[in-house]
Amino acid sequence: MLFIGAWAIWKSVMADEIERRPGIRRQDRVGYDLSLTYRLGVMFSAFWNSEVRGKVLFLATVLILVILATSYGQVILNEWNAPFYDSLERRDLGEFFHQLEIFAMIAGTLLLLNVLQAWLNQMTALYMREGLSRDLVDQWLKRKRALRLASSGLIGVNPDQRLHEDSRNLAESTTGLVLGLLQSTILLVSFIGVLWELSSGFIFRISGHSFSIPGYMVWAAIFYAASASVLSQVVGRKLVKLNADRFSKEAELRFTLMHANENMPAITVARGEENERRRINSDISSVLTVVKRLAMANTNLTWVSAGYGWLVIVIPIIVAAPAYFSGGLTLGQLMMSVGAFNQVNTALRWYVSNFGPIAEWRATLMRVTDFRQALVEMEEDFDLKDSIAYENAAPDTLTLKDVVIVAKIGEDIEECGGFRLRETNVVIKAGEKIMINGDHSVNRKLLFQAMAGLWPCGSGTIGLPPIDDMLFVPQVAYVPGGTLREALAFPERPEAYEKADIEAALDKVGLHSLIARLETRARWDKLLDSDQQKAIGFARLLLVRPRWIIFDEVLEGMEPELQETMAKLLTSMPESGMIYIGRSEAYLEVLKPRVLHLQALPSKSEEPPTAVQTGASASAGAAAVPAPAL
Repeated sequence: MLFIGAWAIWKSVMADEIERRPGIRRQDRVGYDLSLTYRLGVMFSAFWNSEVRGKVLFLATVLILVILATSYGQVILNEWNAPFYDSLERRDLGEFFHQLEIFAMIAGTLLLLNVLQAWLNQMTALYMREGLSRDLVDQWLKRKRALRLASSGLIGVNPDQRLHEDSRNLAESTTGLVLGLLQSTILLVSFIGVLWELSSGFIFRISGHSFSIPGYMVWAAIFYAASASVLSQVVGRKLVKLNADRFSKEAELRFTLMHANENMPAITVARGEENERRRINSDISSVLTVVKRLAMANTNLTWVSAGYGWLVIVIPIIVAAPAYFSGGLTLGQLMMSVGAFNQVNTALRWYVSNFGPIAEWRATLMRVTDFRQALVEMEEDFDLKDSIAYENAAPDTLTLKDVVIVAKIGEDIEECGGFRLRETNVVIKAGEKIMINGDHSVNRKLLFQAMAGLWPCGSGTIGLPPIDDMLFVPQVAYVPGGTLREALAFPERPEAYEKADIEAALDKVGLHSLIARLETRARWDKLLDSDQQKAIGFARLLLVRPRWIIFDEVLEGMEPELQETMAKLLTSMPESGMIYIGRSEAYLEVLKPRVLHLQALPSKSEEPPTAVQTGASASAGAAAVPAPAL
């Protein structure tokens, strides 16, 4: 067993090493180039630092004791075979019933141990899942990681799959496989000595010559299980990659279905059901293709596992038959040898019987460790040649000095374009109202993200007051699930604000009808329209009353009357400094802000033609096409 287990691990590590492709850049890979040993180290480190470590270690200790007791009981049960079958051979009715009583006691004890072990297995898997899931969520929701991971390529696609299904599968399969391996090892240690002692008395007589082979049945069991292991490795070597592909394709299909369901009104209005049907059917076909290949690989593996499983019924009898027919064994000793052979073979064939689950476990381990590795390596700042410098300003001051925003990550502004703040040195005092607009070609959202510290691509310096004094209001409101009171208090706890203040805030933003539903749990992002969701955000402003508020085109798209209502609502917070990034006439008329301007900086490919080129083009155009009437 130790030889086969070591051989299996060595093959797994070598398979990882062979699959490495060093010529591919990290950002172009779906996963990481990590060995099995390193992946196991990552997960062990995460477990060792988790809060469930103590519970899992306690349960594991009890499990080991239960498995040891079970193995001892199985040895006793195997020894029971000899007197029981000997009583049958002698036709001794009294001894027969006595042995049945002994069997009842042994079997009853083993039954209790089996039930206890099953419960301990499930509880261990439960706590393992708790530790793994909480660790992944903690890593995922560290400041800015989730947002940056989403833009990091395929590794950031469908994180819910890795956080939920993959973590559950990994916890359960790890628990099952580790305990199975442990139990098989203990069984092997328990029965290999028994089988060796039994087979040492096997005397073979051929043509008048007698001889014995020390440990004859032990070597037969090792050969039988080793041949099955080698054949299973050859037949099932594709299962790891196929399982990884299946998990990935299943996640893509689930995301497509969820995305279509959440956007069904827009799809229906655009008469796009047929297009979505083709898209979903394409993902279904991808899943089915992988599943078909996986089914064929599992079918081929079944030839090996099932074939060896059926042969084991007669193999131990065939192996021990020469000694039995030569008179060296009684029937009871024969059945005892058969039982010991089966126990040793079961332990040795653990890898064979679990090759499919091991392949699934390795695929899940790869997905989870890749995801966790991507999160751990996610730096707080982008790796840029030039970036915006951030500095701490006084609580009543916000500064913008020579701010230039680059349109793409990691590129120069000459190559990809961008924009700059025309006013090179801006100082904004607390309570001041500002509007920042500019050229139509400018992506103003990047300035909003830059001020929030999420887009440092560019140059210049942004001086920010203490972050606790600031509130950023994006264009698309986020309304979390749960009670309406929880949604209003987000990201604080619901009890952070008095009920009377919450009701007053709802009334001021025109959502008086929702006051009676404050404690109602619902998908408010589905029940409320976009204007109502934005009104929830303004109600939150009235509750928080931050010293600084940065808006990202929040009023655009709202009904004109509602825009004016919300703009007037902001006048009730004269102490708050407000920076509105966008083009809202209501904000301009009601708050009379100081206006700053963003100037587009085109890339080389967008540079305007020279005066000579413009004149020549205009002349050519005038000659070819008459000017349209105005």
